[in-house]
Amino acid sequence: MKAVRFTDPSGNTRIGALDEGGEAVRDAGPSGPQGFVPTAEAWEQIKAATGPEYRVGDIRLLAPVEPRKILAIGLNYRDHAEESNLEIPPVPVVFAILPTALIGPEDTIVVPREETRPDYECEVAVVIGRRTYRADRATARAAVGGISAFNDVSGRRAQLETPQRQWTLGKGFDTFAPLGPCIRSADDIDLANISLRTTLSGEVMQQSNTRHLIFPVEDLIIYLSQGITLEPGDVIATGTPSGVGDSRQPPRYLREGDVVEVWVEGVGTLRNPVTFER
Repeated sequence: MKAVRFTDPSGNTRIGALDEGGEAVRDAGPSGPQGFVPTAEAWEQIKAATGPEYRVGDIRLLAPVEPRKILAIGLNYRDHAEESNLEIPPVPVVFAILPTALIGPEDTIVVPREETRPDYECEVAVVIGRRTYRADRATARAAVGGISAFNDVSGRRAQLETPQRQWTLGKGFDTFAPLGPCIRSADDIDLANISLRTTLSGEVMQQSNTRHLIFPVEDLIIYLSQGITLEPGDVIATGTPSGVGDSRQPPRYLREGDVVEVWVEGVGTLRNPVTFER
């Protein structure tokens, strides 16, 4: 099953069931304040959707959920750590992304005037479906309510301008956290075998699979929940593979008019155009 949040032709914010082809949405009811939070009850609501059906082109898809927390993992693919000339971390590298950075599919990434090295990062996003604290392996897997596609847009100038690295600043600018287009139920998903890809203005830049994660999804949930309560709707961005623009020779940063497409197997394509602040 795939769930979306959308604005219907009358301007109402709703949640709905997206068909497997990504072409039609069946209305499942009004959206709550957080959008679609993938609890077991919410998935039953999607499964039972009987409202009007809309063509995707006739509605506006929104970020499917508005999380209270976005927890992101750095250097979680060995090849990305190597291309960044950094050691393989012994434990997950964790940083927070501000919820105010969140945007949805087709929304525009706006690069601040000061940022000279804007970059892309495709990631599999895990969306929490049940309240979790101090998970073991079984409860960690059960905590996954769904998956989505995430673009960890990164301002490398801001991120790397000090030796201490400004992760929160460089990755927290407004519009720098695209998420969507849907949340896919995790019931029939092998979290250790999900392909992902970045295409930038028609050119494939990143391509990998979660089997190459240094710290698999369950390990991330176990680690994060040692002191942090994971709430339904929280998002974990699981890390990006090699191929980021900053590590290319020559570097390939985001440009005015670019279109970034992050594809995640089982989810679909998250597409966002790029512009620069005037």
